[in-house]
Amino acid sequence: MSFTNETLTNITVGQQNQLFLEIVFSCIVTTLTCCVFLFINATMLFTLRSKPVFGQTSRYILLYNLLFADTLQMAQSQVMFLLSACRITLLYPICGVLVSLATLLTLISPLTLVAMSLERYVAVCYPLRHATIITVRNTALAVCVVWTISLLNVLIEVVLMLRVRFQDLLHLQMEYSCNKEKLTLDPISDLYAKAFSYFLFVLAAGAFIFSYIGVTVVAQSACTDKASAEKARKTLVLHLVQLGLSVSSTIHNPIFVFIYKTVDSVIVVRIRVVIYLCIIILPRCLSSFIYGLRDHTIRPVLMLNLRCQWKCQPFL
Repeated sequence: MSFTNETLTNITVGQQNQLFLEIVFSCIVTTLTCCVFLFINATMLFTLRSKPVFGQTSRYILLYNLLFADTLQMAQSQVMFLLSACRITLLYPICGVLVSLATLLTLISPLTLVAMSLERYVAVCYPLRHATIITVRNTALAVCVVWTISLLNVLIEVVLMLRVRFQDLLHLQMEYSCNKEKLTLDPISDLYAKAFSYFLFVLAAGAFIFSYIGVTVVAQSACTDKASAEKARKTLVLHLVQLGLSVSSTIHNPIFVFIYKTVDSVIVVRIRVVIYLCIIILPRCLSSFIYGLRDHTIRPVLMLNLRCQWKCQPFL
């Protein structure tokens, strides 16, 4: 009997050690990947501020706003991942601030992608009026509208959150890792978040479909720049992929909870890393790859900056 108990204890200790190593490995892999992507995004942001043409062109202004939000969200997501992996609990107010920041940044990306798709639609379908419709001033106004909508959404969620006796939780430590589901104490708040997410997805998908159909019709006409129209179509498809990945990040936690209940704990860690990298981290760097490699104006400047940053790195 004692031999059986000792064997079970050894198996349990072995599983715990394996789980610990898996968690350490996942933290190292995700942190290194995140740092590489952060470096690329930071270089891209620097590139978009290195020449006057980037600050005077609407699509580059929108791209900068998208990259800025994605870079912040990538860093914030990695912090949340490390806190969760290390099972570090926070006070409810601190968790609320982190979740509100994540909600704000998550919303900015799809709204900016919608603005970028509409800009491409106007550029291809109304090339003669593009300069008068898509001005730097109007673009700056669109960016302000995107941030305003995002801030209003966060404010509404905070107000709904305060409907519950949240003041009783101000000085309490959370029992589990910080995520949005743990703060959604009111069914109305949960209903609002889901309804707004569905509305945003339908609105964004409708804008993309409208833009894609318009660009496709123009591309098939005889009196148009077919190369430019075809490039715009491919860009819209890539933005649609970005939108899908961005929206899928909102269901990251429910997917993980479902997997956690059905799969062995050691395998869960590996699956979680793959899902996290594919759904959370990768979409945040797609814009740098899409525009950094495809845009002939950005590519040479970006490559020069990357080479310079890489050479100067050992001396820092």
